[in-house]
Amino acid sequence: MIELIQTYWVYFLIGQYPNGPLGGLALTVLLAALGLVLALPFGLLLGLARVAPWRWLRWPVTTVAFVVRGTPLLMVVFWAYFFLPSVTGVKTDQFTTMLIALVVFDGIYIGEIVRAGILGVPRGQVESARSLGLGYGRAMRFVVLPQALRSMLPSLVNQFVSTIKETSLGYIIGLAEVSFIASQINTQVFTKPVQVYLILGFTYFVMCFGLSRFAYWLEARTSRRTLVRSAPKAPA
Repeated sequence: MIELIQTYWVYFLIGQYPNGPLGGLALTVLLAALGLVLALPFGLLLGLARVAPWRWLRWPVTTVAFVVRGTPLLMVVFWAYFFLPSVTGVKTDQFTTMLIALVVFDGIYIGEIVRAGILGVPRGQVESARSLGLGYGRAMRFVVLPQALRSMLPSLVNQFVSTIKETSLGYIIGLAEVSFIASQINTQVFTKPVQVYLILGFTYFVMCFGLSRFAYWLEARTSRRTLVRSAPKAPA
């Protein structure tokens, strides 16, 4: 296994770059990070729409959210790769296709995270903001969202973990992410599939476990700060 790592570690990390397109672990992390960052504003708008007081806005968004959440990501990837080019007439490459699928899929789930974060803010906060003369939009912007976003951070980190694992579906359309590169390495050595996929599994484990522990630390820290703020102050 040590010999395998020494021989192929550069290819495993960055693919054919700089003599070819970026690939491997670097592409996986880049794709996951871009997918989450681009999905954040989309998810924020969806989350706000899910708790909006207007039925004409809330019901269609809720329907779309349930449909996408009930659809496997693999189907979203196929739609982005085969259906969109037939409609738009523009053929997208594998990276763009996977990025579109991740933004749509993660945007829906981030919308649910935003919705849960907003509903977790005490209703008295909204009522106090409205009593001060703030409209619905300004109350959400200045009072509710700042509190909700802090409580959402651990869930967003966990969503990033899910996104990292979801990038492996790019293998289906020939995207040179880390699992595709591992398959290519296995094809070259052929006699060491156990070692190759052990390295791949360990790589995913290190990334996902480390981020999960970071999310746990964020959640514990947020809980402690909430308790400190809500604790009654001693009389002067």
